[in-house]
Amino acid sequence: AGGSVRARLGTRNPPSLTYLRYLPPLYFYQDDDAPAPAPFGGLMLDGRVDTLAAQAREPLLARHEMNLRSPRAAARRLREAGYERDFERLFGPGVLRDPKRALEAFGLGVQAYLQSDELAPFDSRFDEFLRGRAALSPREQRGLAIFRHPDQGNCASCHSVSATSSQPARSLFTDFGYEALGVPRNRALPANASAGAHDLGLCRTARARHWPEADAWCGYFRTPSLRNVAVRQRFMHNGVFTSLRQAVRFYATRSTDPGAWYGAHPVFDDLPEALRGNVNTVSTPLNRRPGATPALDEDDIDALVAFLGTLTDRRYAVPAAAARPVP
Repeated sequence: AGGSVRARLGTRNPPSLTYLRYLPPLYFYQDDDAPAPAPFGGLMLDGRVDTLAAQAREPLLARHEMNLRSPRAAARRLREAGYERDFERLFGPGVLRDPKRALEAFGLGVQAYLQSDELAPFDSRFDEFLRGRAALSPREQRGLAIFRHPDQGNCASCHSVSATSSQPARSLFTDFGYEALGVPRNRALPANASAGAHDLGLCRTARARHWPEADAWCGYFRTPSLRNVAVRQRFMHNGVFTSLRQAVRFYATRSTDPGAWYGAHPVFDDLPEALRGNVNTVSTPLNRRPGATPALDEDDIDALVAFLGTLTDRRYAVPAAAARPVP
């Protein structure tokens, strides 16, 4: 992500803000067949904040985003933008003259918008399909079947969907959990010019909160919702992929053809060598040996991408004739 200084880039691909009102604070849960409790929820890709208000405040001061340097500077910008009267009406006299109160009020205001129906409309073609008002094409139906099949895409194991419920809110396409996928290093990021620079994800939060064995969570990032994924321009936490098809193909062939993704570099090269053992190599389709037949062939990948295109909210959808072909 870029910010107020065009040449200054961060290290993460910003997640979507749609449907965030359903994301719970960070918590631990142990399923019946799980060997230990696992983390779920939390905002930011590393779960470090628990409220939308806190998430909204962070970019104001972040050096690689709005770069306002201090709460005092942020409060001054809010006054200069002409918000003072509205803020005082909602949060009391002098609110933008007190930097701490100003930041708190800003966060609450943005939080109210992020929790609004406008950012959770549930009006995609898939939602209409769930309500019985629209049909999916044969290819999209096949993609949905691959998405749910535990021996093919196995996507629904993390990107939860309830294809038999007419209530779209039961299909958020995320379980709020965390996964270590070992995506390739994004060498286009300036920070990655240093071989020792690594975004370690959830273990940053684990260390700050003094979890036992915090390094076991290095390389884990929160599973995003796949709603509106087809209209994104970058994929994975570090933005290394530039098309949805590329991202899906990575899942399908990471284990069977690692050379296609890592080249001459070691696998899971975006993590320090000592932490590469954290990466998931046991779940389908990530559990096959190099040279083995992938769980998905090229037609399967195309069908899965076609299904994911049905998850686009109406306001972001483009007519088929205007859509760019997926590489």
